[in-house]
Amino acid sequence: MNLGAIDPVLLIASLMVAATPIILAAIGELVVEKSGVLNLGVEGMMITGAICGFAVAVESGSPVLGFALAALGGAAMALIFGLLTQYLLSNQVATGLALTLFGLGVSAMVGQAYRGIKPPATTRIDMGPLSDIPVLGRILFNHDWMVYFALALVACVWAFLKFTRGGLILRAVGESHDAAHALGYRVVPIRLLAIAFGGACAGLGGAYISLIRVPQWTDGMTAGAGWIALAIVVFASWRAGRVLLGAYLFGGITVLQLNLQAAGLPVPVEVLSMSPYLITIAVLVVMSARQRGAAGSAPAMLGRIFHASS
Repeated sequence: MNLGAIDPVLLIASLMVAATPIILAAIGELVVEKSGVLNLGVEGMMITGAICGFAVAVESGSPVLGFALAALGGAAMALIFGLLTQYLLSNQVATGLALTLFGLGVSAMVGQAYRGIKPPATTRIDMGPLSDIPVLGRILFNHDWMVYFALALVACVWAFLKFTRGGLILRAVGESHDAAHALGYRVVPIRLLAIAFGGACAGLGGAYISLIRVPQWTDGMTAGAGWIALAIVVFASWRAGRVLLGAYLFGGITVLQLNLQAAGLPVPVEVLSMSPYLITIAVLVVMSARQRGAAGSAPAMLGRIFHASS
């Protein structure tokens, strides 16, 4: 085993790339759950975004257009869920699981024509002299624009939920949809907007995997990233900052196990491959267990159906 072959600077830089799709999917699901809706279809929306973004980028030659259509594809899938759960009042858990199965099936069918094709490259942002800073330059200032977009999105969602009237209304709907309805707020449209936003974020996360993280199309290439995003939201106590930490934890362990495999660690490959999922969930469970008080609790209306009485 040659641990000296592992470059710690490159390891940390790769961590940021590996965590980006999880950040995007998890922050979108955070907004959805803050509105009182539980959407277990994150995996399906991610894989839909992955094939939509990949196909559009390949056909148009524009990764930016690919990401835009991936967001639209994820939002469209999410709105199917929203229609079924908010208007037809179907069970949110069953509908979310069905959405995942539907997304996996449709993406596999559409993706048959794109196997073995390389997408157009996504350019890195030129940070000028910042990129030349020893160590920090390689870690922080040498990434594609989606890495920074994901970080900015987390900051925007945190500020929106904490400081704005819209964020207060969203949280109010998630805590008591009947009270919000009595105050004159339109619960269903508010939740549909949150659901569409969550779907768009999941679609962007999926497209990041197919266009940048693993620049090719493979059936089921999200490989459980949507489920990890769901777990991170829950165990991070519905806080944007903790979602970011959870995503970096998962990304870091994922990159580390790949490097350990390359270094020849005498551990079965299957054990190393499953370690990011096991360790991330174990650590987040411990973090969650230490939370006390209402700030760490789930939205009171999470998963409950709203039916206006008037």
